[in-house]
Amino acid sequence: MAKIWTGDAPVLCLAHGAYDLETALRAQGWTGPAKVFKSKDELMANLAEVEALVISGFWTDDILDQAPKLKLVQSISAGTERYGLEAFRARGVHLCSGQGVNVNAVSDHAMALLLSLTRRVNEAVANQGKHEWRGMISDPAQREAELEGSTLVILGLGGIGGRLARLAQAFGMRVIGLKRNRSGANPDGIELRGPEELQALAAEADVLALTCPLTPETRGIVSAEVLRAMKPSAFLINVARGPVVDEAALAEVLRAGGIRGAGLDTFVEEPLDPASPLWDAPNTVITPHSAGETQFYERNVIRLLLQNIAALEKGEALVNKVA
Repeated sequence: MAKIWTGDAPVLCLAHGAYDLETALRAQGWTGPAKVFKSKDELMANLAEVEALVISGFWTDDILDQAPKLKLVQSISAGTERYGLEAFRARGVHLCSGQGVNVNAVSDHAMALLLSLTRRVNEAVANQGKHEWRGMISDPAQREAELEGSTLVILGLGGIGGRLARLAQAFGMRVIGLKRNRSGANPDGIELRGPEELQALAAEADVLALTCPLTPETRGIVSAEVLRAMKPSAFLINVARGPVVDEAALAEVLRAGGIRGAGLDTFVEEPLDPASPLWDAPNTVITPHSAGETQFYERNVIRLLLQNIAALEKGEALVNKVA
């Protein structure tokens, strides 16, 4: 078998502004060289010897031009839309996504957003800050909602969507999953439909949850027409990617009372512009793209990285290989 690395182990680079990837790396037994960079500028100045790279937000395709020995890029995030796949293929560099590392965290977060809206926890927190005690509500339609018996439509039934479905079933919800490939076993109790039925099912949903990847097919899939088809009592939850939703149409629908509320973790532009109408949209919970955050994130990413380094050395299939 041909030698992969210059030495016995790859010259490894860990590039992230916040995560402590080196501690997780050493905790899992890595004794080889590892460079740690907390800024993009520092990274770009030290790429000449790097053979394996762990990265997410710092990535730009010109890194490939500055790293002649690069063999493997392990993305920290599940999404890979920032990577130029053709450039990877042209240079023979392997790219693997972080898909699966935050399945529990993101599905938990989606359920937390939904419960905050249905149980009006977001309002309670705001009232607490004002030392205000809310009185009983006379109009039943304005009271807290119950999940049992309601219909959840999930767009994207991968790892995150599948786990969200199981959580929802524990609350007694009916779950409809929209999935392009519906071959294989039907998950217990989940009705499988195609994405082409989104608008029709939006009219049926009490909750529409987005857990799909951002692809040319899903960009803007939750259009003004889909949003206007939803019931005034329905909720939208987005833990996918911002561009999946027509944000201007969503802000308009929320202001007009076309849906009851939204829980949003991702946006077209991040950080979300302070002037965005979504900040002040009624009954809207905004979190700063933190659904994937978990105390185990570094451990999970490094576990994937080490699997892929070993697979590359043995000539085996890489986990979550994208290019």
